[in-house]
Amino acid sequence: MAEMTELTRELDEGVLWVTINRPDARNALTTPMRDQLADWFTDASADLMVRSIVLTGAGEKAFCTGADLRSQPDAAPRPEGAPERATGDVARVIQQGWQRLVTSILDCEKPVIAAVNGFALGGGCELALCCHIRLAADNAVFGLPEVGLGIIPGYGGTVRLPRLVGQGRALELALTGRRVKADEALAIGLVNRVVPQAELMAEAEKLALAILKNGPLAVQAVIESIVRGGSLPVGEALRFESGRFGIVASTEDINDGPDTHPSARLGATITGYDLRKPENGLFVLQQAGLPQVRRACPRFNAWLGRWENWGHDIGPA
Repeated sequence: MAEMTELTRELDEGVLWVTINRPDARNALTTPMRDQLADWFTDASADLMVRSIVLTGAGEKAFCTGADLRSQPDAAPRPEGAPERATGDVARVIQQGWQRLVTSILDCEKPVIAAVNGFALGGGCELALCCHIRLAADNAVFGLPEVGLGIIPGYGGTVRLPRLVGQGRALELALTGRRVKADEALAIGLVNRVVPQAELMAEAEKLALAILKNGPLAVQAVIESIVRGGSLPVGEALRFESGRFGIVASTEDINDGPDTHPSARLGATITGYDLRKPENGLFVLQQAGLPQVRRACPRFNAWLGRWENWGHDIGPA
Protein backbone atom coordinates (compact mmCIF):
# COMPACT_ATOMS: atom_id res chain seq x y z
CA MET A 1 0.00 0.00 0.00
CA ALA A 2 1.43 3.37 -1.01
CA GLU A 3 2.03 5.80 1.82
CA MET A 4 -0.19 8.88 1.94
CA THR A 5 0.33 12.47 3.02
CA GLU A 6 -2.50 12.15 5.55
CA LEU A 7 -0.21 9.88 7.58
CA THR A 8 3.48 10.39 8.24
CA ARG A 9 6.11 8.28 9.97
CA GLU A 10 9.72 9.01 10.82
CA LEU A 11 12.27 6.82 12.58
CA ASP A 12 14.72 8.80 14.72
CA GLU A 13 17.20 7.13 17.10
CA GLY A 14 14.97 4.10 17.53
CA VAL A 15 11.75 6.09 18.09
CA LEU A 16 9.11 5.79 15.38
CA TRP A 17 6.98 8.94 15.18
CA VAL A 18 3.56 8.27 13.62
CA THR A 19 1.39 11.31 12.92
CA ILE A 20 -2.21 11.51 11.74
CA ASN A 21 -1.97 14.48 9.42
CA ARG A 22 -5.49 15.76 8.68
CA PRO A 23 -5.78 18.73 11.04
CA ASP A 24 -8.46 20.39 8.89
CA ALA A 25 -10.65 17.29 9.44
CA ARG A 26 -9.74 17.02 13.13
CA ASN A 27 -7.53 14.08 12.16
CA ALA A 28 -10.45 11.80 11.35
CA LEU A 29 -9.35 8.58 9.66
CA THR A 30 -10.49 7.46 6.24
CA THR A 31 -10.59 3.73 5.58
CA PRO A 32 -7.27 3.73 3.63
CA MET A 33 -5.65 5.65 6.51
CA ARG A 34 -7.01 3.18 9.04
CA ASP A 35 -5.65 0.23 7.09
CA GLN A 36 -2.30 1.94 6.53
CA LEU A 37 -1.91 2.53 10.27
CA ALA A 38 -2.65 -1.13 11.01
CA ASP A 39 0.02 -2.19 8.50
CA TRP A 40 2.54 0.25 10.00
CA PHE A 41 2.06 -1.02 13.54
CA THR A 42 2.32 -4.63 12.38
CA ASP A 43 5.55 -3.84 10.52
CA ALA A 44 7.00 -1.84 13.43
CA SER A 45 6.37 -4.69 15.84
CA ALA A 46 8.72 -6.92 13.83
CA ASP A 47 11.29 -4.22 12.94
CA LEU A 48 14.46 -4.50 15.06
CA MET A 49 15.33 -0.85 14.38
CA VAL A 50 12.08 0.36 15.99
CA ARG A 51 12.38 0.45 19.76
CA SER A 52 9.40 2.58 20.76
CA ILE A 53 6.53 4.33 18.98
CA VAL A 54 4.82 7.69 19.51
CA LEU A 55 1.38 8.19 17.96
CA THR A 56 -0.04 11.70 17.72
CA GLY A 57 -2.21 14.00 15.64
CA ALA A 58 -1.07 17.01 13.65
CA GLY A 59 -1.99 20.45 14.92
CA GLU A 60 -3.21 21.52 18.34
CA LYS A 61 -6.96 20.92 18.04
CA ALA A 62 -7.29 17.14 17.75
CA PHE A 63 -5.49 13.89 18.33
CA CYS A 64 -8.10 11.95 16.34
CA THR A 65 -11.88 12.11 16.11
CA GLY A 66 -12.43 8.60 14.84
CA ALA A 67 -13.69 7.46 11.46
CA ASP A 68 -14.41 9.93 8.69
CA LEU A 69 -17.98 8.84 8.00
CA ARG A 70 -18.01 10.75 4.72
CA SER A 71 -15.28 8.51 3.32
CA GLN A 72 -16.03 4.84 3.88
CA PRO A 73 -15.18 2.61 0.90
CA ASP A 74 -16.41 -0.31 3.00
CA ALA A 75 -19.91 1.04 2.49
CA ALA A 76 -19.58 1.58 -1.28
CA PRO A 77 -22.73 1.25 -3.44
CA ARG A 78 -23.66 -2.34 -4.22
CA PRO A 79 -23.34 -3.64 -7.80
CA GLU A 80 -26.50 -3.58 -9.86
CA GLY A 81 -28.61 -6.65 -9.18
CA ALA A 82 -26.74 -7.60 -6.03
CA PRO A 83 -28.85 -8.19 -2.91
CA GLU A 84 -29.02 -5.24 -0.55
CA ARG A 85 -26.96 -5.74 2.59
CA ALA A 86 -28.40 -4.76 5.93
CA THR A 87 -27.00 -1.61 7.50
CA GLY A 88 -25.71 -3.76 10.36
CA ASP A 89 -23.65 -5.85 7.94
CA VAL A 90 -21.94 -2.75 6.57
CA ALA A 91 -21.30 -1.48 10.11
CA ARG A 92 -19.71 -4.80 11.08
CA VAL A 93 -17.36 -4.66 8.10
CA ILE A 94 -16.26 -1.16 9.12
CA GLN A 95 -15.92 -2.23 12.76
CA GLN A 96 -13.78 -5.24 11.84
CA GLY A 97 -11.37 -2.96 9.98
CA TRP A 98 -11.07 -0.73 13.04
CA GLN A 99 -10.59 -3.70 15.34
CA ARG A 100 -7.74 -4.84 13.11
CA LEU A 101 -6.08 -1.47 13.80
CA VAL A 102 -6.76 -1.72 17.53
CA THR A 103 -5.36 -5.26 17.63
CA SER A 104 -2.23 -4.22 15.72
CA ILE A 105 -1.47 -1.75 18.52
CA LEU A 106 -2.47 -3.99 21.42
CA ASP A 107 -0.33 -6.82 19.99
CA CYS A 108 2.61 -4.55 19.18
CA GLU A 109 5.80 -5.81 20.85
CA LYS A 110 7.16 -2.25 21.06
CA PRO A 111 5.81 0.28 23.58
CA VAL A 112 3.26 2.59 21.96
CA ILE A 113 2.85 6.06 23.50
CA ALA A 114 -0.19 8.17 22.61
CA ALA A 115 0.62 11.88 22.69
CA VAL A 116 -2.92 13.28 22.89
CA ASN A 117 -3.36 16.89 21.82
CA GLY A 118 -6.88 18.30 21.70
CA PHE A 119 -9.93 16.16 20.98
CA ALA A 120 -9.79 12.36 21.24
CA LEU A 121 -13.41 11.46 20.56
CA GLY A 122 -15.17 8.28 19.48
CA GLY A 123 -12.77 6.06 17.57
CA GLY A 124 -10.00 8.55 18.34
CA CYS A 125 -10.52 8.02 22.06
CA GLU A 126 -10.52 4.26 21.50
CA LEU A 127 -7.29 4.59 19.51
CA ALA A 128 -5.66 6.26 22.52
CA LEU A 129 -7.10 3.67 24.91
CA CYS A 130 -5.36 0.81 23.10
CA CYS A 131 -1.92 2.44 23.36
CA HIS A 132 0.32 1.24 26.17
CA ILE A 133 0.88 4.71 27.66
CA ARG A 134 -1.09 7.94 27.25
CA LEU A 135 0.35 11.42 27.66
CA ALA A 136 -2.18 14.23 27.44
CA ALA A 137 -1.71 17.90 26.67
CA ASP A 138 -3.60 20.19 29.04
CA ASN A 139 -6.07 20.92 26.21
CA ALA A 140 -6.93 17.24 25.65
CA VAL A 141 -10.58 16.17 25.73
CA PHE A 142 -11.71 12.54 25.72
CA GLY A 143 -15.15 11.13 25.02
CA LEU A 144 -17.21 8.24 23.67
CA PRO A 145 -20.27 9.97 22.18
CA GLU A 146 -21.57 6.93 20.27
CA VAL A 147 -24.73 6.40 22.35
CA GLY A 148 -25.95 9.81 21.20
CA LEU A 149 -25.85 8.45 17.64
CA GLY A 150 -27.75 5.33 18.57
CA ILE A 151 -24.72 3.03 18.41
CA ILE A 152 -22.07 1.85 20.87
CA PRO A 153 -18.28 2.22 21.05
CA GLY A 154 -17.25 -0.57 18.71
CA TYR A 155 -13.49 -0.14 18.36
CA GLY A 156 -12.42 -1.54 21.71
CA GLY A 157 -13.83 1.19 23.94
CA THR A 158 -16.14 -1.05 25.96
CA VAL A 159 -13.22 -3.43 26.53
CA ARG A 160 -10.32 -1.08 27.25
CA LEU A 161 -12.04 1.73 29.17
CA PRO A 162 -13.24 -0.36 32.15
CA ARG A 163 -9.78 -1.91 32.46
CA LEU A 164 -8.29 1.55 32.86
CA VAL A 165 -10.87 3.42 34.93
CA GLY A 166 -13.05 0.71 36.44
CA GLN A 167 -16.45 -0.57 35.41
CA GLY A 168 -18.50 2.09 37.19
CA ARG A 169 -16.73 5.05 35.62
CA ALA A 170 -16.62 3.35 32.24
CA LEU A 171 -20.38 2.79 32.32
CA GLU A 172 -21.00 6.41 33.28
CA LEU A 173 -18.86 7.78 30.46
CA ALA A 174 -20.10 5.37 27.80
CA LEU A 175 -23.78 5.68 28.77
CA THR A 176 -23.82 9.47 28.92
CA GLY A 177 -21.25 10.30 26.23
CA ARG A 178 -19.86 12.91 28.59
CA ARG A 179 -16.57 14.51 27.62
CA VAL A 180 -13.64 14.37 30.01
CA LYS A 181 -10.98 17.08 30.16
CA ALA A 182 -7.32 16.34 30.78
CA ASP A 183 -7.28 16.98 34.53
CA GLU A 184 -10.21 14.62 35.15
CA ALA A 185 -8.71 12.06 32.77
CA LEU A 186 -5.60 12.03 34.94
CA ALA A 187 -7.59 11.77 38.17
CA ILE A 188 -9.54 8.70 37.01
CA GLY A 189 -6.56 6.92 35.48
CA LEU A 190 -7.46 7.43 31.83
CA VAL A 191 -4.06 9.02 31.12
CA ASN A 192 -0.64 8.61 32.70
CA ARG A 193 0.37 12.25 32.76
CA VAL A 194 -0.81 15.75 31.77
CA VAL A 195 1.68 18.30 30.46
CA PRO A 196 1.42 21.79 28.96
CA GLN A 197 0.45 21.58 25.29
CA ALA A 198 3.71 23.19 24.18
CA GLU A 199 5.71 20.50 26.00
CA LEU A 200 3.75 17.45 24.87
CA MET A 201 6.07 16.21 22.13
CA ALA A 202 9.20 16.85 24.17
CA GLU A 203 7.74 14.84 27.05
CA ALA A 204 6.75 12.04 24.69
CA GLU A 205 10.28 11.94 23.31
CA LYS A 206 11.76 11.92 26.81
CA LEU A 207 9.57 9.00 27.82
CA ALA A 208 10.27 7.05 24.63
CA LEU A 209 14.03 7.51 25.06
CA ALA A 210 13.85 6.48 28.73
CA ILE A 211 12.26 3.20 27.66
CA LEU A 212 14.66 2.80 24.75
CA LYS A 213 17.67 2.74 27.11
CA ASN A 214 16.51 -0.57 28.56
CA GLY A 215 16.98 -4.09 27.25
CA PRO A 216 14.68 -4.56 24.22
CA LEU A 217 13.86 -8.15 25.06
CA ALA A 218 13.02 -7.19 28.63
CA VAL A 219 10.79 -4.35 27.39
CA GLN A 220 8.99 -6.74 25.06
CA ALA A 221 8.54 -9.30 27.82
CA VAL A 222 7.14 -6.68 30.22
CA ILE A 223 4.58 -5.58 27.63
CA GLU A 224 3.51 -9.17 27.00
CA SER A 225 3.36 -10.03 30.69
CA ILE A 226 1.22 -7.01 31.59
CA VAL A 227 -1.00 -6.82 28.49
CA ARG A 228 -1.58 -10.53 27.99
CA GLY A 229 -1.19 -11.51 31.62
CA GLY A 230 -3.77 -8.92 32.61
CA SER A 231 -6.48 -10.93 30.87
CA LEU A 232 -5.49 -14.26 32.46
CA PRO A 233 -6.39 -15.78 35.82
CA VAL A 234 -3.70 -15.04 38.41
CA GLY A 235 -2.18 -18.52 38.34
CA GLU A 236 -1.90 -18.56 34.55
CA ALA A 237 -0.55 -15.00 34.51
CA LEU A 238 2.20 -15.96 36.98
CA ARG A 239 3.08 -18.96 34.84
CA PHE A 240 3.21 -16.73 31.74
CA GLU A 241 5.44 -14.24 33.58
CA SER A 242 7.78 -17.03 34.70
CA GLY A 243 8.21 -18.21 31.14
CA ARG A 244 9.10 -14.73 29.89
CA PHE A 245 11.45 -14.20 32.84
CA GLY A 246 13.30 -17.39 32.00
CA ILE A 247 13.75 -16.57 28.33
CA VAL A 248 14.95 -13.02 28.96
CA ALA A 249 17.28 -14.12 31.78
CA SER A 250 19.02 -16.40 29.30
CA THR A 251 19.98 -13.60 26.90
CA GLU A 252 22.97 -11.30 26.83
CA ASP A 253 20.64 -8.40 27.67
CA ILE A 254 20.93 -9.42 31.31
CA ASN A 255 24.66 -8.64 31.24
CA ASP A 256 24.30 -5.20 29.66
CA GLY A 257 24.52 -2.13 31.84
CA PRO A 258 21.80 0.52 31.79
CA ASP A 259 23.93 2.79 29.61
CA THR A 260 24.50 0.27 26.82
CA HIS A 261 23.97 1.99 23.46
CA PRO A 262 20.74 0.80 21.80
CA SER A 263 22.59 -0.35 18.66
CA ALA A 264 24.69 -2.71 20.74
CA ARG A 265 21.57 -4.33 22.15
CA LEU A 266 20.58 -5.58 18.71
CA GLY A 267 23.18 -8.30 19.15
CA ALA A 268 21.34 -9.93 22.07
CA THR A 269 21.62 -13.71 21.95
CA ILE A 270 20.78 -16.78 23.88
CA THR A 271 23.96 -18.87 24.02
CA GLY A 272 24.30 -20.46 20.60
CA TYR A 273 21.05 -18.87 19.44
CA ASP A 274 21.34 -15.58 17.54
CA LEU A 275 18.14 -13.59 18.08
CA ARG A 276 18.94 -11.28 15.17
CA LYS A 277 18.07 -14.09 12.75
CA PRO A 278 14.33 -14.21 12.04
CA GLU A 279 14.23 -17.98 12.43
CA ASN A 280 15.78 -17.66 15.90
CA GLY A 281 13.97 -14.52 17.09
CA LEU A 282 12.35 -14.35 20.49
CA PHE A 283 8.91 -14.19 18.90
CA VAL A 284 9.62 -17.55 17.24
CA LEU A 285 10.81 -18.99 20.55
CA GLN A 286 7.53 -17.92 22.07
CA GLN A 287 5.53 -19.47 19.26
CA ALA A 288 7.58 -22.68 19.38
CA GLY A 289 6.96 -23.10 23.09
CA LEU A 290 9.09 -23.95 26.09
CA PRO A 291 10.14 -27.49 25.09
CA GLN A 292 11.85 -26.18 21.95
CA VAL A 293 13.59 -23.47 23.95
CA ARG A 294 14.87 -26.10 26.37
CA ARG A 295 16.36 -28.18 23.58
CA ALA A 296 17.99 -25.22 21.86
CA CYS A 297 19.49 -23.39 24.83
CA PRO A 298 21.75 -25.17 27.34
CA ARG A 299 22.23 -21.95 29.32
CA PHE A 300 18.47 -21.54 29.58
CA ASN A 301 18.10 -25.15 30.75
CA ALA A 302 20.66 -24.66 33.53
CA TRP A 303 18.87 -21.54 34.75
CA LEU A 304 15.48 -23.22 34.43
CA GLY A 305 16.64 -26.19 36.54
CA ARG A 306 17.55 -23.84 39.38
CA TRP A 307 14.21 -22.02 39.03
CA GLU A 308 12.21 -25.24 39.18
CA ASN A 309 14.18 -26.38 42.20
CA TRP A 310 12.85 -23.28 43.96
CA GLY A 311 9.36 -24.69 43.53
CA HIS A 312 8.23 -22.91 40.37
CA ASP A 313 6.62 -25.12 37.74
CA ILE A 314 6.98 -23.25 34.46
CA GLY A 315 6.31 -25.82 31.80
CA PRO A 316 6.86 -29.31 30.42
CA ALA A 317 10.35 -30.63 29.77
